[in-house]
Amino acid sequence: MNLPAGWTARRPTLDDVPAILAVVHAADTFAVGYPDFDADDVRDALTAPFVDPQRDSWLVTDPEGAVVGWAILSNPTGVGREFVEVYVDPERGEGVRAPLLARQLDRIAERAAERGRPELTVRTAVFAPETRWAAELAEAGFRRAKRYVRMRRELADLPAEPPLPPGVTVRPLRAGDEADLRLFHQIYDTAFRDTLDYEPAGFDRWREALRVFGTLWDEWFFAEVDGVPAGALQSSDQALEQDEGFVRTLSVLPAYRRRGVGAALLWRAFTTYAAKGRRYAGLGVDLTNPTAPVTLYRSVGLREVRWTDMYERVVPATGV
Repeated sequence: MNLPAGWTARRPTLDDVPAILAVVHAADTFAVGYPDFDADDVRDALTAPFVDPQRDSWLVTDPEGAVVGWAILSNPTGVGREFVEVYVDPERGEGVRAPLLARQLDRIAERAAERGRPELTVRTAVFAPETRWAAELAEAGFRRAKRYVRMRRELADLPAEPPLPPGVTVRPLRAGDEADLRLFHQIYDTAFRDTLDYEPAGFDRWREALRVFGTLWDEWFFAEVDGVPAGALQSSDQALEQDEGFVRTLSVLPAYRRRGVGAALLWRAFTTYAAKGRRYAGLGVDLTNPTAPVTLYRSVGLREVRWTDMYERVVPATGV
């Protein structure tokens, strides 16, 4: 790893969580305007399934020993695409981002070989202010693959939940109910198979990854139409620091789309968030989604607040 004179790279441990968090907060504040990570998120990243911090993560320290950069790989399900995150202090660490990226690409090549794959696709996010990062990714062979839009609505003025469409019922997932969780996965897996780059994961892998996104079961919902399962909504705890309830996935089976199922699930989630005193509800939407959900989201009061581009590159396996 090519670093400035006096700078060093080493592997992180859980003792480094406070120092890592300081770097992530500085990077997030530059990129989105506020810290978007907490200490538990750092620990979860370092202990996530299919992550070995002694092989998949690096820290960079300046000559005074201060942490100025952190890179980590992730793959919540252990199949399909890899994701790389490279955080640097925007005032002191911009020069180490490209070297960290290069080292992580080498590791992805190793991971491809370990999985018996000829290559792996890797993705990483770029926010609007991160023009230097976008240029560094382009120089490293990445291309922009898609754009996500973050949408949000205030909950202080939330009207009463509208009447449900005829035949539609909504209920929360029953915590600890194995059958409910399997049904949720089935709906999610079926509903997302017509999206452009969905990578199916079996129930066990999907369940193992859930802890990364939080499991506030009373904020997960099913919708039925005439007693038949039709849709599901998964909330995440990823935006609690911004006093925001966050919809991670909204799944409606193809046969029940355009029948008010998605809106019913969203309204129930919004009402639940508001009852807990949250100020906002939010979600992210993939603009390449063929179901064109932005129209639905606008109809329930959500509005675009920022965009994120996803860049990707194919990395050949070591030895290929």
